[in-house]
Order: sequence, then structure tokens, then C-alpha cells
Amino acid sequence: MSEEKVVTPRGAYPHTKRVGDFIFVSGTSSRRADNTIAGVDIIDEMGTKRLNIEAQTREVLLNIEKNLAKEGASLKDVVDVTSFLVNMNDFAGYNKAYAEFFNKETGPARTTVAVHQLPHPDLVVEIKVMAYKKL
Repeated sequence: MSEEKVVTPRGAYPHTKRVGDFIFVSGTSSRRADNTIAGVDIIDEMGTKRLNIEAQTREVLLNIEKNLAKEGASLKDVVDVTSFLVNMNDFAGYNKAYAEFFNKETGPARTTVAVHQLPHPDLVVEIKVMAYKKL
């Protein structure tokens, strides 16, 4: 049985940090274990890229879900979300994909801010969360 490849942090930090019943998930992108980035579509023979906010948001939340699972938690345990968008014009697509994972009645508190850039030019969204799961 082969072990699933995991995304490794790009610096001196863990993906998750548990403090009692709280789980803090570091800023997470749509980078995959093979270092490709979800939501980057090549649209012509010249290598022109289209950066897809919906695909990237979905992949980010799936990556967060995997990291939470290692702590015995799930997205249902998330109590706070901070999202960083490179372009607020992407807000509608981000919000659409986000709503596939959370709803406004039972979902976590959320803050979304614009940032100048993220650690790779193909990244358009990064999300960090805090979850609460009793040990």
C-alpha cells in the first residue's frame, strides 16, 4: 500500500499546531504535493495562464481538510477563517467555492482581506483557520 504524498511546508513552521482543544492551521494554498498549483490553466500555446479562483479555493479547503484530519478534526470543527485574496475582483468566485464547504448559518466566523502578493505568482488565495475539537 503506497502512502499518499503530502504537501510539505515551505518554511520553518508546521501545517497545524494544537493548543489544548484548539487547532491552528497555518496559511494554506492550492499547492499540491508535487509542487504544482491547482487552478492554473494554460490557455494557449504561448503559455498564457488563467488563474482560477474557484479551483484554487476548493483545493485550499481540501488541503486544510487533510491537515485537520491529521489532528482528528474536520472542517465542521472550524470556528474562524482568515482568507487572503490577491485581487478582490475574485471575491465572487472565491465566495462561491467557499459556500460549497461552509454555510452562513452554521459556518465559522470569517475575515477576507486583500494582499499585495502571495509566495508564488500563480497563487491568488491563501486561507488560515482555527478549529476547536476536544481531545
